[in-house]
Amino acid sequence: MSHDSAPSPLTAAPGNPLRGASRPPGDKSISHRAMILGLLAIGETRIEGLLEGDDVLRTAAAARALGAGMERLGEGRWLVRGAGIGGLSDPAETLDFGNAGTGSRLMMGVVGGQPVTATFDGDASLRKRPMRRILDPLVRMGTQVVSEAEGGRVPLTLRGPREAIPITYETPAASAQIKSAVLLAALNAPGVTTVIETAATRDHTERMLRLFGAEVYVTPHGEGGHGRAVMLTGQPTLRGTDVIVPADPSSAAFLIVAGLIVPGSEVTIRGVMMNPLRIGLITTLLEMGAEIERRDEREEGGETVADLVVRTSRLKGVDVPAERAPAMIDEYPILAVAAAFAEGTTRMSGLHELRVKESDRLAAVAAGLAANGIDYAIEGDDLLVTGDGAAPRGGGTVATHLDHRIAMAFLVLGLATRESVTVDDGAMIATSFPRFLPTMAGLGARIG
Repeated sequence: MSHDSAPSPLTAAPGNPLRGASRPPGDKSISHRAMILGLLAIGETRIEGLLEGDDVLRTAAAARALGAGMERLGEGRWLVRGAGIGGLSDPAETLDFGNAGTGSRLMMGVVGGQPVTATFDGDASLRKRPMRRILDPLVRMGTQVVSEAEGGRVPLTLRGPREAIPITYETPAASAQIKSAVLLAALNAPGVTTVIETAATRDHTERMLRLFGAEVYVTPHGEGGHGRAVMLTGQPTLRGTDVIVPADPSSAAFLIVAGLIVPGSEVTIRGVMMNPLRIGLITTLLEMGAEIERRDEREEGGETVADLVVRTSRLKGVDVPAERAPAMIDEYPILAVAAAFAEGTTRMSGLHELRVKESDRLAAVAAGLAANGIDYAIEGDDLLVTGDGAAPRGGGTVATHLDHRIAMAFLVLGLATRESVTVDDGAMIATSFPRFLPTMAGLGARIG
């Protein structure tokens, strides 16, 4: 899918209650990592439930270009034949990651630790996103930045060393992408590499590295134990394995909030990952008074999953602490929508990271709220949204800035406002939720 094609506007209209059951797409974070570790493993990796959105397919194409064998066995079912650590090949062409920030940054870690040279590029949105904080630790590990766009942005070319240098690195921001890039580079380093984070971020890389046979140890770090030290022993032999990808909580978020704000709704969302480092939104919604029931908790692919039953709820404003941000960084746009229907003010603190996502999400959310008559304020890196417990006016057109989460969040808004809401482009929704429109239609939503 090209992000340079003609925009495809969509309009969401208020209508019937939402009813029924659905399973969101496979988790994007785990889908990326399954492809990457399948590349670095020896033998075959079988993946079930892979998210077949544009972002993940770009990572799959990059893994193939670096030497992996790749075969699609059916919907969401893939077979990866690994090249092994140290067995990668120079790609014949530029690795084009489209809009995939996670895929590009994690693969920079892979290339940065291996004796290969590769050029990374992406669409107009990805070219604006900062990569310097990924490159800085990689350079310390022996990676050469052969060329780069201004400010350490793509297009850029990396040349990895014969062996990476093990380091101890404290991440400058709470970012699973920085941590994961360093750990992936460290797979080809003799010795132990330690990544220190002052606030715990999503731990999918650590969990999956263990699944493939790496030695990874995690200990509490800092005052109060909120941070973690992650230690990886380099140059393991990773073995191909079976990976079941659970449903993505970041995609489930749109179904959850839709079920909460559309009057008379009851929606069941199946197989949602319940990793404690990924469910900050659910924690927050419960504090706001949301009726969300967990059923049938179980293990899939090394992660706890559950079915969620969501019913229309009266919400109240709450303060969302900054330390919760790493557990819900992608969910703030849809939380802002929920907050618009709550009684009182919801303060979301410490949202600096939203400024360097697919778009400046903080500015994009604020503009979308303003266009639809919703009371908000920005104070530093805090977003405040105030509602009166009734449906907002709506009626606005929202600029998405090629950001899939902005598009989906404001389409959900339009299902419960007094007037319809339009987003200027919905094409990029396929990067994370390819069947968003038919899924919502199946529940009774009016989007088109």
